[in-house]
Amino acid sequence: MKRIMLLLAAPLALAGCETPAPMGPEPMAAVDLNNPLFAPAYMANAASGDLLEIQSSQLALQMSQNPAVRGFANMLIAHHSQMSQTMAAAAQAARLMPPPPALLPPHQAMLDQLRAAGSGAAFDLAFKQMQVAAHQQALMLHQNYAASGDHPALRPVAAQAVPTIQMHLQQAQALNVSPPPPPYPPATTGTRAGERG
Repeated sequence: MKRIMLLLAAPLALAGCETPAPMGPEPMAAVDLNNPLFAPAYMANAASGDLLEIQSSQLALQMSQNPAVRGFANMLIAHHSQMSQTMAAAAQAARLMPPPPALLPPHQAMLDQLRAAGSGAAFDLAFKQMQVAAHQQALMLHQNYAASGDHPALRPVAAQAVPTIQMHLQQAQALNVSPPPPPYPPATTGTRAGERG
Protein backbone atom coordinates (compact mmCIF):
# COMPACT_ATOMS: atom_id res chain seq x y z
CA MET A 1 0.00 0.00 0.00
CA LYS A 2 2.83 2.38 0.89
CA ARG A 3 4.53 1.55 -2.39
CA ILE A 4 1.37 2.41 -4.37
CA MET A 5 1.09 5.72 -2.52
CA LEU A 6 4.72 6.53 -3.33
CA LEU A 7 4.22 5.66 -6.98
CA LEU A 8 1.16 7.91 -7.17
CA ALA A 9 2.89 10.75 -5.34
CA ALA A 10 6.04 10.74 -7.51
CA PRO A 11 4.45 12.09 -10.72
CA LEU A 12 2.65 14.76 -8.71
CA ALA A 13 5.90 15.89 -7.11
CA LEU A 14 7.63 15.96 -10.50
CA ALA A 15 4.72 17.82 -12.07
CA GLY A 16 5.21 20.60 -9.56
CA CYS A 17 8.84 21.02 -10.67
CA GLU A 18 8.19 21.73 -14.34
CA THR A 19 5.94 24.23 -16.06
CA PRO A 20 4.39 22.71 -19.16
CA ALA A 21 3.71 24.92 -22.17
CA PRO A 22 0.05 25.92 -22.37
CA MET A 23 -1.90 23.71 -24.73
CA GLY A 24 -4.83 25.98 -25.50
CA PRO A 25 -5.67 29.68 -25.37
CA GLU A 26 -4.55 31.55 -22.29
CA PRO A 27 -7.48 32.20 -19.96
CA MET A 28 -8.60 35.80 -19.89
CA ALA A 29 -7.41 37.69 -16.84
CA ALA A 30 -9.80 39.82 -14.84
CA VAL A 31 -10.88 42.53 -17.23
CA ASP A 32 -10.28 46.14 -16.26
CA LEU A 33 -12.84 47.76 -18.57
CA ASN A 34 -11.44 51.17 -17.67
CA ASN A 35 -8.17 50.36 -19.46
CA PRO A 36 -8.99 49.64 -23.12
CA LEU A 37 -5.27 49.53 -23.96
CA PHE A 38 -5.18 46.18 -22.12
CA ALA A 39 -5.98 43.34 -24.55
CA PRO A 40 -8.86 41.68 -22.61
CA ALA A 41 -10.61 45.02 -22.10
CA TYR A 42 -10.04 46.03 -25.72
CA MET A 43 -11.47 42.71 -26.96
CA ALA A 44 -14.48 42.96 -24.60
CA ASN A 45 -15.26 46.53 -25.71
CA ALA A 46 -14.75 45.76 -29.41
CA ALA A 47 -16.91 42.62 -29.24
CA SER A 48 -19.64 44.47 -27.36
CA GLY A 49 -19.54 47.30 -29.90
CA ASP A 50 -19.85 44.88 -32.80
CA LEU A 51 -22.75 43.13 -31.08
CA LEU A 52 -24.49 46.47 -30.50
CA GLU A 53 -24.16 47.31 -34.19
CA ILE A 54 -25.52 43.93 -35.24
CA GLN A 55 -28.46 43.88 -32.80
CA SER A 56 -29.44 47.52 -33.38
CA SER A 57 -29.33 46.93 -37.14
CA GLN A 58 -31.49 43.81 -36.83
CA LEU A 59 -33.93 45.95 -34.87
CA ALA A 60 -33.83 48.58 -37.63
CA LEU A 61 -34.78 45.95 -40.19
CA GLN A 62 -37.86 45.19 -38.08
CA MET A 63 -38.86 48.75 -37.17
CA SER A 64 -37.94 50.95 -40.13
CA GLN A 65 -39.44 51.28 -43.60
CA ASN A 66 -36.83 53.86 -44.65
CA PRO A 67 -34.72 52.33 -47.50
CA ALA A 68 -31.64 54.35 -46.44
CA VAL A 69 -31.87 53.07 -42.86
CA ARG A 70 -32.47 49.49 -43.99
CA GLY A 71 -29.56 49.55 -46.44
CA PHE A 72 -27.23 50.99 -43.80
CA ALA A 73 -28.40 48.38 -41.28
CA ASN A 74 -27.69 45.50 -43.69
CA MET A 75 -24.20 46.87 -44.33
CA LEU A 76 -23.50 47.21 -40.58
CA ILE A 77 -24.55 43.60 -39.94
CA ALA A 78 -22.20 42.33 -42.65
CA HIS A 79 -19.22 44.52 -41.71
CA HIS A 80 -19.43 44.11 -37.94
CA SER A 81 -19.92 40.34 -38.24
CA GLN A 82 -16.72 40.25 -40.31
CA MET A 83 -14.89 42.46 -37.81
CA SER A 84 -15.87 40.10 -34.97
CA GLN A 85 -14.59 37.09 -36.92
CA THR A 86 -11.29 38.86 -37.69
CA MET A 87 -10.82 39.73 -34.01
CA ALA A 88 -11.59 36.16 -32.89
CA ALA A 89 -9.13 34.70 -35.42
CA ALA A 90 -6.36 37.10 -34.37
CA ALA A 91 -7.00 36.36 -30.68
CA GLN A 92 -6.90 32.62 -31.30
CA ALA A 93 -3.66 32.92 -33.31
CA ALA A 94 -2.14 34.92 -30.43
CA ARG A 95 -3.31 32.30 -27.92
CA LEU A 96 -5.66 34.74 -26.27
CA MET A 97 -9.17 33.79 -25.28
CA PRO A 98 -11.66 36.39 -26.50
CA PRO A 99 -14.57 37.13 -24.21
CA PRO A 100 -17.90 35.54 -25.02
CA PRO A 101 -20.04 37.94 -27.06
CA ALA A 102 -22.05 40.06 -24.65
CA LEU A 103 -23.22 43.64 -24.47
CA LEU A 104 -21.45 45.71 -21.85
CA PRO A 105 -23.80 47.88 -19.72
CA PRO A 106 -23.29 51.13 -21.72
CA HIS A 107 -24.02 49.34 -25.00
CA GLN A 108 -27.03 47.57 -23.47
CA ALA A 109 -28.38 50.95 -22.34
CA MET A 110 -28.01 52.32 -25.89
CA LEU A 111 -29.88 49.35 -27.33
CA ASP A 112 -32.64 49.65 -24.69
CA GLN A 113 -33.04 53.35 -25.50
CA LEU A 114 -33.31 52.54 -29.21
CA ARG A 115 -35.97 49.89 -28.49
CA ALA A 116 -37.97 52.50 -26.58
CA ALA A 117 -37.86 54.99 -29.48
CA GLY A 118 -40.99 53.64 -31.11
CA SER A 119 -41.27 53.17 -34.87
CA GLY A 120 -41.32 55.13 -38.09
CA ALA A 121 -39.56 58.48 -38.24
CA ALA A 122 -38.95 58.55 -34.47
CA PHE A 123 -37.11 55.23 -34.66
CA ASP A 124 -35.11 56.31 -37.72
CA LEU A 125 -33.89 59.46 -36.01
CA ALA A 126 -32.98 57.56 -32.81
CA PHE A 127 -31.16 54.94 -34.90
CA LYS A 128 -29.12 57.61 -36.68
CA GLN A 129 -28.21 59.34 -33.41
CA MET A 130 -27.25 56.04 -31.77
CA GLN A 131 -25.09 55.02 -34.74
CA VAL A 132 -23.21 58.32 -34.72
CA ALA A 133 -22.49 58.05 -30.98
CA ALA A 134 -21.58 54.33 -31.13
CA HIS A 135 -19.21 54.80 -34.07
CA GLN A 136 -17.53 57.79 -32.45
CA GLN A 137 -16.83 55.60 -29.40
CA ALA A 138 -15.68 52.66 -31.54
CA LEU A 139 -13.38 54.87 -33.59
CA MET A 140 -11.67 56.16 -30.46
CA LEU A 141 -11.33 52.62 -29.05
CA HIS A 142 -9.72 51.16 -32.19
CA GLN A 143 -7.51 54.18 -32.94
CA ASN A 144 -6.14 54.22 -29.39
CA TYR A 145 -5.48 50.48 -29.34
CA ALA A 146 -3.84 50.55 -32.78
CA ALA A 147 -1.47 53.27 -31.53
CA SER A 148 -0.76 52.11 -27.98
CA GLY A 149 -2.35 48.72 -27.28
CA ASP A 150 -0.45 46.19 -25.21
CA HIS A 151 -0.64 43.16 -27.53
CA PRO A 152 1.25 43.26 -30.85
CA ALA A 153 -1.06 40.70 -32.50
CA LEU A 154 -4.15 42.83 -31.89
CA ARG A 155 -2.81 46.25 -32.89
CA PRO A 156 -3.03 45.48 -36.65
CA VAL A 157 -6.62 44.25 -36.20
CA ALA A 158 -7.50 47.54 -34.51
CA ALA A 159 -5.77 49.52 -37.27
CA GLN A 160 -7.61 47.51 -39.93
CA ALA A 161 -10.98 48.35 -38.30
CA VAL A 162 -10.38 52.12 -38.27
CA PRO A 163 -11.14 52.95 -41.96
CA THR A 164 -14.34 50.87 -41.90
CA ILE A 165 -15.55 52.57 -38.72
CA GLN A 166 -14.70 56.00 -40.15
CA MET A 167 -16.76 55.17 -43.23
CA HIS A 168 -19.67 53.99 -41.05
CA LEU A 169 -19.50 57.19 -39.00
CA GLN A 170 -19.61 59.37 -42.12
CA GLN A 171 -22.54 57.38 -43.50
CA ALA A 172 -24.39 57.55 -40.17
CA GLN A 173 -23.94 61.33 -40.05
CA ALA A 174 -25.26 61.63 -43.62
CA LEU A 175 -28.10 59.15 -43.14
CA ASN A 176 -31.24 60.61 -44.70
CA VAL A 177 -33.93 60.44 -42.06
CA SER A 178 -36.85 62.79 -41.60
CA PRO A 179 -37.53 64.26 -38.20
CA PRO A 180 -40.72 62.92 -36.69
CA PRO A 181 -43.76 65.15 -37.23
CA PRO A 182 -44.60 67.48 -34.36
CA PRO A 183 -47.39 66.29 -32.12
CA TYR A 184 -50.80 67.60 -33.04
CA PRO A 185 -51.96 70.51 -30.87
CA PRO A 186 -54.60 69.43 -28.40
CA ALA A 187 -58.13 69.87 -29.66
CA THR A 188 -59.79 72.85 -28.09
CA THR A 189 -63.21 72.36 -26.65
CA GLY A 190 -65.61 74.92 -25.39
CA THR A 191 -66.29 78.38 -26.71
CA ARG A 192 -64.08 81.42 -27.02
CA ALA A 193 -64.92 84.63 -25.23
CA GLY A 194 -67.68 86.52 -26.99
CA GLU A 195 -69.12 83.44 -28.74
CA ARG A 196 -72.33 81.73 -27.90
CA GLY A 197 -72.26 78.01 -27.29
